[in-house]
Amino acid sequence: MRGKFITLEGMDGAGKSTHIPEIITALESRGFEVVNTREPGGTPLGEGLRRILLHEAMHPETEALLMFAARREHIAQVIEPALARGAYVVSDRFSDASFAYQGGGRGVTAEKLELLESWVHPDLQPDLTLLFDVPVEVSVQRLANARSPDKFEQESVAFFTKIRNAYLSRAAKSPERFRVINSNQPKDRVKQLLLDIVDTL
Repeated sequence: MRGKFITLEGMDGAGKSTHIPEIITALESRGFEVVNTREPGGTPLGEGLRRILLHEAMHPETEALLMFAARREHIAQVIEPALARGAYVVSDRFSDASFAYQGGGRGVTAEKLELLESWVHPDLQPDLTLLFDVPVEVSVQRLANARSPDKFEQESVAFFTKIRNAYLSRAAKSPERFRVINSNQPKDRVKQLLLDIVDTL
């Protein structure tokens, strides 16, 4: 039986990474093999590209191309093999992030991103996408405490506003896949919401 593909999305500072261990524990407690991964990254090549993408200035389209290049390797080396053997894959970001960051934030057209998506993973979409949503000012306030912010975390309020709007627009277009989580509330409440959703898988 093929496994399930779960992705976590949201602006920097939305709190998604905090809850990944809880999701993994909940799935493993039910006897599933869980592969925890991230984008950009997930493979040696992807992690190398991650260091470049998070810290080097570049043209927006170059950024988009490198994101999808790392994603192609990630799918081939990690995601597809795990799903084929029945594992659950939990990924911190996937292609929705490209539509939000490179599309909404950087202005790369949806047509170009859709072309890359159809080339890199024409038959693969997450079974469930958890979108962690907070007001932009909350995200910015949380990031103010970051020790070594990357180039995305140092962006303007206007940039994060575009990202949030792009994420919410994408979620509205695929309501069967997305669950929007209000993460501007106590962590215990967010945790319970997540566990209730994961229990239905």
